[in-house]
Amino acid sequence: MRFFLSFLLIGFTTALMAQTDNPFLKKNASGQLQLTAEGASHFASLALDCIHQEYPNKLNQVLPDSNMLQSPQTLHPAFYGCFDWHSAVHGHWMLIRLLKRFPDLPKGKEIRKKIAQNITPANIAQEVAYFQQASKSWERMYGWAWLLKLSEELYTWNDRQGQYWYITLQPLSNAIVERYQQFLPLQHYPVRTGVHPNTAFGLSYAWDYAQTTNEKALLQLIENRAKDYYQSDQNCPAGWEPSGEDFLSACLEEAALMSRVLPKKEFSNWLKNFLPEQAFAVYEQPAEVSDRSDPKLVHLDGVNLSRAWCMYKLLPYVEDKALQNRILKAAQKHLEATIPFIASEHYEGTHWLASFAVYALTVSADQ
Repeated sequence: MRFFLSFLLIGFTTALMAQTDNPFLKKNASGQLQLTAEGASHFASLALDCIHQEYPNKLNQVLPDSNMLQSPQTLHPAFYGCFDWHSAVHGHWMLIRLLKRFPDLPKGKEIRKKIAQNITPANIAQEVAYFQQASKSWERMYGWAWLLKLSEELYTWNDRQGQYWYITLQPLSNAIVERYQQFLPLQHYPVRTGVHPNTAFGLSYAWDYAQTTNEKALLQLIENRAKDYYQSDQNCPAGWEPSGEDFLSACLEEAALMSRVLPKKEFSNWLKNFLPEQAFAVYEQPAEVSDRSDPKLVHLDGVNLSRAWCMYKLLPYVEDKALQNRILKAAQKHLEATIPFIASEHYEGTHWLASFAVYALTVSADQ
């Protein structure tokens, strides 16, 4: 796989070397970054601080009439905190993930108490009712994908309360599965932007959910549509990344999705044509964030984290050990460039970036 030769062994700068000793991160025996217990507690605190913080809030809704002019908590009694609906959802996902990985978290009881206040039959029924009257495109596919990721995390948790929450959440999960099934046959062209509507990201998380929960019809639909959208793609314009407000890599998200739906050898051949050697120069350096108090510019911290998780997903398809090491270093460099800043005082980033960091480190640990 010669296209990876552009990954150069660039030494870390002094600043990045200092960040290697960040208390939130450690390296395992294989050299991969992992979250420490201190890091888990810090990230959990960020989600706990906003899980019931109703304002500021971005509802992002189309008003069919005055009946929808309600407070965020009235409209979304389960997921009203952390600035917007999808951030509240993936904040819940992160808290569950951290509880599973670190069952002795100091704030474990508080996490359970706050989630139990939100994921109740009545609250989820209201969330389903909102979906039934909301615009067809509401939270498509970003919020849909994170809700299914939350459901998947609960499904795989051997915990009585976690299983209760999974069952309680199921009506909303089913409603979102139905939205995927209704929409995908109608979507002729994928959305390739580096923000919320990105189709490859939305299909990736839904594919994970469908595979884990044995939703065979959804799994087959996603595989078919992914091939329809992307199988003939070549020479992804990686040089266009990142755009000024991206938090996803359009090229890498597409590659990560196709690694799920294509057989390994077929995917390796596809990837050579899709991301030729010169394209990877873009991913040698993390994106720079000039102002973390700006809600759009701070998206670039997200693109660093999402690039990292995509590169981790590509690792199993590289046979050469030296090349694997180069990709690993590139992914780590992106994490180390961003994770220290998630301790920032700026709510514009802290309400969502911790979830991205935990997911990236989760993918790293799975490799």
